[in-house]
Amino acid sequence: MCLAIPGKIQSITSQYDGLVRMAKVQFGGIVKEASLEMVPKAKLGDYVLVHVGVAISIVDEEEAKKTFEYLREAGELDELEPSSMDQIENKKT
Repeated sequence: MCLAIPGKIQSITSQYDGLVRMAKVQFGGIVKEASLEMVPKAKLGDYVLVHVGVAISIVDEEEAKKTFEYLREAGELDELEPSSMDQIENKKT
């Protein structure tokens, strides 16, 4: 099943001579990159729903946290949780 996952924008950059806005979005324990092309008003600190690497809407913090918790309870966030190996590697650095 394909889901849109809520995450918080940590940073925003422009790529391709300013034509494409990209963001680092935090999902629980990890950060992934997502396009902001569908949400041009998104700003640093906003919560967005991300589907296959594209932010598709801006959501409020409460809705984002509830949705994230529902997905965690349903076991749909396994790939977004850092593995035990990642945690070991991060402690080394």
